[in-house]
Amino acid sequence: MPEDKKRLILNLFEMNCVSHITHGLWRLPNNNRQRFNDIEYWTELARLLEDGGFDAVFLADVVGTYDVFRGSADTSIREGLQIPNNDPAMVVPAMAAVTRHLGFGITFSTSYEPPFAWARRLSTLDHLTKGRVGWNIVTSYLPNAARNFGHTEEIEHDTRFAIAEEYLDVLYKLWEGSWDDDAIVEDRDGGVFADPSKIRAINHVGPYYQVEGPHLPSPTRQRTPLLITATASDAGSAFAGKHAEVVFTGGPNTEAVQATIARIRKEAVAAGRHAEDVKFVTIAGVIVGRTEDEAKAKLATYQELASPDGYLAHTSLPFDPTAYPADTKLADITPDGGGVGRYKSFDPEQTVGEFLAGFGDLSQQPLLAVGTPDQVADEIERWLDEVGIDGINLLQYHSYDTARDFVELVVPVLRERGRLRTSYDADESLRDRIFSEGDRLPDRHPGTRYRGGAHLPATSTTHQKELIP
Repeated sequence: MPEDKKRLILNLFEMNCVSHITHGLWRLPNNNRQRFNDIEYWTELARLLEDGGFDAVFLADVVGTYDVFRGSADTSIREGLQIPNNDPAMVVPAMAAVTRHLGFGITFSTSYEPPFAWARRLSTLDHLTKGRVGWNIVTSYLPNAARNFGHTEEIEHDTRFAIAEEYLDVLYKLWEGSWDDDAIVEDRDGGVFADPSKIRAINHVGPYYQVEGPHLPSPTRQRTPLLITATASDAGSAFAGKHAEVVFTGGPNTEAVQATIARIRKEAVAAGRHAEDVKFVTIAGVIVGRTEDEAKAKLATYQELASPDGYLAHTSLPFDPTAYPADTKLADITPDGGGVGRYKSFDPEQTVGEFLAGFGDLSQQPLLAVGTPDQVADEIERWLDEVGIDGINLLQYHSYDTARDFVELVVPVLRERGRLRTSYDADESLRDRIFSEGDRLPDRHPGTRYRGGAHLPATSTTHQKELIP
């Protein structure tokens, strides 16, 4: 591959549910979305993606329902909008068992479950996949998610990131500091499997967590799985600049994406890292055909079934514009003068009709490529070279036609242009695939400060403190 061309990080955006973010399209003929409960759905998909050279499947998640719109979860339930919804981590072993190279980005929230258990589960997955997992670090945002875990209301945004900061500190201590690489000796003659002097408790005590340790799994190939965040906020940008290796970001236009990239790279340098230590991926809508007319016909079919109600509920809109005449001004019906829901800002002089026109309009996707394989490849290259992204999370309109079309039609063109490798390296971790700098976190990453037990309390060795009653 020519050295002067940026290689595309290619992921498929998925979720263990019926309607992820293409609401209404589960009704498309031959769509497999309703099979998400079947293990075969995931194994078939994994084989397809690996055959097509994808780097990873990026698995989204939420731990609550979207119940703000119209005052309940009824609309979400009718739409299948991320309910029913299963644990994303549980399908990874099945996909890993039928592949050798495909990576897995697993979404998990730092807000509600304790760090010790998650560290163990993710290390287990890193072992089982031989170093092919990454963690998409989120802090959760749904009010129902907070109530599901004993809170009366959402944790305030910046407080969630303060919790996440300590959560990561605990995990770094467990993953990087609790075990030495040579702790397992397997001395059959001496009857010693592991050397206690090379395994230590972490004895973490902080404002949110108290964790003794040691970490239960032995060191995995990556130790710390590839770290991913999904953010565009100020607090999220500072967090990403310190911790993230891959950032999943977006915005209403290319300028917003570029501003986020610049801000997070600046934060990375301020944290003692290199600007290039962070890669950026964005969601990509790709509808490809052998002719431009074929691609446009697919888009028209998808548009017919797209559900505005699903998009309104997904946005957690705090009012129902469908209950008002189309010529009503938003200023007359919105609860306040600011933004509405989770994403959308608006012009208060807009009418309800104008406002609703954007919901369920698939052409509103900022990175949207509809056309022939060459036209799609042109647009992806423009985003790589002009916007400055490093990769895409391919949006699924139809399972599996979206991925299959990309593999059969777009992948050969991108390979010919030097944007995708023609094959996988024989044996590589997910981190090494993305950065080509080895399996482990680079020394300049803050998570490495605990290696070898450095910066842990002096009483943290297992032979100094009895850990088993």
